[in-house]
Amino acid sequence: MTDSTLTHFDPAGQAHMVDVGAKAETARIARAAGSIFMRPETLSLIRSGSSKKGDVLGIARIAAIQASKRTGDLIPLCHPIALTRVAADFTIDEQQSAIHCEVTAECFGRTGVEMEALTATSVGLLTIYDMAKAVDRGMRIENIRLLEKSGGKSGHWLAEQSR
Repeated sequence: MTDSTLTHFDPAGQAHMVDVGAKAETARIARAAGSIFMRPETLSLIRSGSSKKGDVLGIARIAAIQASKRTGDLIPLCHPIALTRVAADFTIDEQQSAIHCEVTAECFGRTGVEMEALTATSVGLLTIYDMAKAVDRGMRIENIRLLEKSGGKSGHWLAEQSR
């Protein structure tokens, strides 16, 4: 069980950026994942690389990495972080007619990289949607979630597999 206090509010209930100045710098890693479901013919088009817009997954990978670096600009109270590594991997799932995205973000710092991994996952999947929407507006982005985080005072956390 974790502390039930929302850390982005001061004692008066006002939103504020958490002071991480006294925290120790540690290696921090976060993994996040999500999926986009589509029609089989859309998946085939993406897999073959024959989309008019080119290499959809390559562009989504770059978009995910770029988004991780901009998280502090997008999430109002999120600290800007000097990331040391971001990897975005996409897996084609023929059976479910889906593409699964998993992002690992790493830094050596005073605050975690969960938001960077989650933002990267979201933007990677949104990029796939954007690039394929002309042929399949009914695609669904689902189950964006944190899989694992390590580092810092709270240590290691691993998501339950049943979610």
